[in-house]
Amino acid sequence: MIDSEAGASSGHKQEGALAKRGLVYVSPLPHESFSQRPHKFVQWFHQRTGGRVLWLNPYPTRFPRWSDLGKSRLLDRFDSVGEAWLEVLQVRGLPIEPLPGSKAINGYFWRDAFQTVRRFARESETMLAIGKPSAFANELLDRFPELQSVYDMMDNFAAFYDGLSSRAIRRNEARIVTRAGTVLCSSTRLLEATRTSRPDARLVLNALDPDVPLSAARQHGVEHGEQPRIFGYVGTIAQWFDWDLVCALALARRADTVRIIGPLFNPPATELPPNVEVRPAVPHLEALNQMAQFDVALIPFKQNPLTACVDPIKYYEYRAMGLAILTTPFGEMAERKGQDGVFLFGEMDLAELSEKALSYRMTPGAQSRFSADNAWGTRFDGAGLMPLQ
Repeated sequence: MIDSEAGASSGHKQEGALAKRGLVYVSPLPHESFSQRPHKFVQWFHQRTGGRVLWLNPYPTRFPRWSDLGKSRLLDRFDSVGEAWLEVLQVRGLPIEPLPGSKAINGYFWRDAFQTVRRFARESETMLAIGKPSAFANELLDRFPELQSVYDMMDNFAAFYDGLSSRAIRRNEARIVTRAGTVLCSSTRLLEATRTSRPDARLVLNALDPDVPLSAARQHGVEHGEQPRIFGYVGTIAQWFDWDLVCALALARRADTVRIIGPLFNPPATELPPNVEVRPAVPHLEALNQMAQFDVALIPFKQNPLTACVDPIKYYEYRAMGLAILTTPFGEMAERKGQDGVFLFGEMDLAELSEKALSYRMTPGAQSRFSADNAWGTRFDGAGLMPLQ
């Protein structure tokens, strides 16, 4: 999502300095996943330093599920990513991490990854960035204590796991938090929970690519006349999605449309009102074009341990497009009560709340300032991780 030409230009400009800086990134997701905070971090690092990146795809850190059948995790795989500065390696491992003694077994599969990290670190001044807690990440801290290290805590990972798996990842995270040179937290609640053991932890919220929403810039002041107004959501529809709230809004706005766009992992349990549209996932640029048709944006998430520490990236894209947001007070959105353009479900009657959101207008100047202040580059520049070259 970062401008590819800008990235290429930066890499070419710094080509002679590639050996000076390096980043080993222990990722919580495969590199081939759609672009998220981990991708933004490594792109930022390369654009600021001209340095090379070794991206380590994750191995399973929980017990297997039926849905995992057919997914091979034992073979090393270097992805062809088309970037001379980026190397991607699949870390091997069996799905046994919660069991006692699992580190000794998986250590056999980690040997090649350790050798690759050692070779990479010899070639440059290297930073070790951990995006997911695991026994493997702790072992890297043990084997490479000389490397500058940072833990980028971007979720309450234990909340996504059960039983032994949850306890194991919590233990691994606790060790990493105390040992990493720098700890970043992506939400206020994560920061509050972490500061008991790391008073120096830093808040680094999520952000956006400021140029991307401009490609689908929303026209302000357009009168829709008698056409139905669109209350829209773009994103994953999973167990945290509140279908009951969506239905309540649709019933309160019977003459309007509630449009839900995204991969459907948690279908509604009951029949939806006729003015609710459910559309499949689309590529990111098309999703932005769909957002441009919204009158009000929605983030209807349940309030539970899964969402308690979340700072949704869609908040930044919605606001950069000038959209008012109707949201539940989950995670970082609860901290935004009273902020410009943010309207919390439960603050007042749904009909009155939706009318207030519909009447909201954001000036183009405010949009530009928001995009500049909340760009990924601005965010990571302020984290104080390194002297930028």
